[in-house]
Amino acid sequence: MTVTENLSRAIKDVVGPKGWSTDADRIEAHVTERRGLWHGQCDIVVSPDSTDEVAQIMSICHDAGIAVVPQGGNTGLVGGGVPEGGIALSLARLNTVRSIDAANNTMTVDAGCILADVQAAAEAVDRLFPLSLGAEGSCQIGGNLSTNAGGVQVLRYGNARDLVLGLEVVLPDGRVWEGLKALRKDNTGYDLKHLFIGAEGTLGVITGAVLKLFPLPQSRETAMAALGNADNALALFQRAGHDSGDALTAFEYINRQSLDIAVTHIPGLKDPFEAAHDCYALIELSGPDGIKDALEQTLAGAMEDGIVDDAVIAASGAQGAELWRIRETIPEAQVNGGGSIKHDVSVPVSKVPEFLVRGQQIVEAEINGVRVVAFGHLGDGNIHFNLSQPEDTEGETFLAKWERVNRLVHDLVNDLGGSFSAEHGIGVLKKDDLKRYTSAVELELMQTLKQTLDPKGIMNPGKVL
Repeated sequence: MTVTENLSRAIKDVVGPKGWSTDADRIEAHVTERRGLWHGQCDIVVSPDSTDEVAQIMSICHDAGIAVVPQGGNTGLVGGGVPEGGIALSLARLNTVRSIDAANNTMTVDAGCILADVQAAAEAVDRLFPLSLGAEGSCQIGGNLSTNAGGVQVLRYGNARDLVLGLEVVLPDGRVWEGLKALRKDNTGYDLKHLFIGAEGTLGVITGAVLKLFPLPQSRETAMAALGNADNALALFQRAGHDSGDALTAFEYINRQSLDIAVTHIPGLKDPFEAAHDCYALIELSGPDGIKDALEQTLAGAMEDGIVDDAVIAASGAQGAELWRIRETIPEAQVNGGGSIKHDVSVPVSKVPEFLVRGQQIVEAEINGVRVVAFGHLGDGNIHFNLSQPEDTEGETFLAKWERVNRLVHDLVNDLGGSFSAEHGIGVLKKDDLKRYTSAVELELMQTLKQTLDPKGIMNPGKVL
């Protein structure tokens, strides 16, 4: 349904002159996915600055049957925040850190807070909020929770849902669930917050959250190991976990093609090793002073046993950041390397080497000369199994294989007991996959939840289900 002049006036009255826009240029930024893969439309962008304003807007839209698409930093990768009519509900003005309780290791924040700002606020009181993503300078907490974001420290701290104690949510009809409890033990009925975390804005609007904080590590040590194959990467991961326990914060896998494409297309980036190797592991330990000794012992032992071919340990924070820059710039480098077919998948950690070998065999049989850019969070089984176009193939010809290759890779992932959507969500991109790989019982439960909470279907319509 189109937003009529009367409805538009009612919404404008709620948010005031600073809280709305019908300017075409401003709307464009809210209806276009950041990579340009999806483009939608909406009648008005609404930017409330309080939970009460969100509630009033939702009540108006519910009564009129107007679609509402909640938006954070618009950094999603599956088209989940692109509207197709109705209003785009930007949470950007809900950006206050409401409170920090250092003794309780919690902070309460608005959903529109930028992730990097939340991290900085925690650090200011000698605490750590460990959610860490490549888009942390622009993504918002509400979006992180709505997609159950992962990132590079899931191995130690868990996904976004594991970092939340309470939520404040505006329901589709405008009622507010005030669930901002800062409790680690609370067995009073159903744990409702998990209905909204990972729901991609299809069940309600997250407006606030109580987040878990952790002690700020005294030391952070980074190393990169060069390896002969993915089996050795898994063996090194197991050894590092045994030797370092909870100090093992991140364990990232990078294949040779990933490093090559990053060094080729990112100015100033250098290969840390003189010789080329099949793959690499980026390792981070964090904790008390002295953990560098544990890292050195792990790598020395792994080299003696033939697991590691070579290794570098960062001598400073700056050197550690350079090693991380290799991992973090791979997606950017892929853009410069031509067309890409991407997969955000997870398998049991023990199955990662098998997935990488079989996956490469499958796609190479389908596309001659394809470049497999495989990297990601080996420590939690999440691999970004991306394909770059062959150097002698036109992008359009290569991308025509997208659907076919996706199906082959996702079938393999399913056979290995994995997930076709590890951390990016479903959105528009993976709706057909959800139907294909999800049981009828699961789908029916999801549809029942959607119908119960949003019977008019106004919340982010056309996404997930």
